[in-house]
Amino acid sequence: MSDNQAIIVPRISTFPGHETKAWAILRWLVRLDVVAELPTTCGLGGARMAYAIGEGARRVVEHPERLPFGLPANGLEVVTRRCIYTPTRGFKEEAGCPECRQEIGEALFDSLDEWMPGETDHFTCPECHYEDEINNFLFLQPCAFSNLGFIFNGWAEAQFRPGFLEQFGERLGFPVALVRVDG
Repeated sequence: MSDNQAIIVPRISTFPGHETKAWAILRWLVRLDVVAELPTTCGLGGARMAYAIGEGARRVVEHPERLPFGLPANGLEVVTRRCIYTPTRGFKEEAGCPECRQEIGEALFDSLDEWMPGETDHFTCPECHYEDEINNFLFLQPCAFSNLGFIFNGWAEAQFRPGFLEQFGERLGFPVALVRVDG
């Protein structure tokens, strides 16, 4: 159970004031008792530092019995660098153009070499030449591209409540993607 992740990502490549917003969201989650106020070694990332699960987490998920209470990796990691968020297993790299509706996944995912270092936030459809922010293209599996992300370690099976995800997006000021990663 602890090797899965539920990742909430704003659907915008370059979030304005991303570090300030990250800490505002963290304070909101602490007030709700969804996570602890201080980080501990309950993450999966490099230094393993994350904000441990709180009792309030039970109120924001559909299946609280599936939350990772008592497991070593159960915390929230806040990411404030440009990242590509995709499932790790079975991700098909399929994407479509919202304008011409053609399959353009291979070209879009190849373009991430320019997206990752921040050379662009946009992608141009190779079929119809429609250009837009990369997150606005159509993806068959949830994924997102941003300089801000919230990784909940071990929470994927508990499934966030739709109302919580709506509130999260409202607080961010952008729609969110929920990416599930099974380790």
